[in-house]
Parts: sequence; C-alpha cells; structure tokens
Amino acid sequence: MFQVSSELYDEIAIRLREAFGGGGFYSGSVECAVGETLCRLTASLVLYRSDDRWPEGCRRRLTDVVPVWWEFHTVTADGEVLNDFSFAELRPCLLV
Repeated sequence: MFQVSSELYDEIAIRLREAFGGGGFYSGSVECAVGETLCRLTASLVLYRSDDRWPEGCRRRLTDVVPVWWEFHTVTADGEVLNDFSFAELRPCLLV
C-alpha cells in the first residue's frame, strides 16, 4: 500500500489552489510524482470563500472545501496500487 505523506498532501494542496481560480466550484485533476509513483487526484469540489477587509485592502480567502466526489490514484510501473489518501487530511492543507 502507498502511504500518502504530509508532504504529498501539501504538494497536492498547492496544485489544487493554483487550479481553483476565483470561482465557487472546481472539477478537474491534479498530478504529481513521488519517486516513480504517479499520483493523481480527480475531484469535483464546492469552494466557499469570504472577503477579509483591512485598511490596506481586501483579500478573498478560501474558507471551506466540500468534496462532491473525488478519486485518488497511485500508479507505478507495475500498475495501480492501493493508497491511504484521505480528503479529511487534505482539507486543512487547502485552507492555509
């Protein structure tokens, strides 16, 4: 079984945040490699945002991500392998 590290959750979160754009819904895939293992998250997500206002300006902040559907695949040269991915562990990394 492929164990998803905290570093991999962080990397997936970075790639997802880059792919989100400014909307309230995301549907797509992000990929990264860990050694010779290809990791791919395909998901449909509802994105909740709020505006933080300061005297210096305003910032639109991601406040929650709710998965409608997701799959996380890990593939090696020998084929797909099981993994211990958890969206519950990914969510806090997205809300940084």
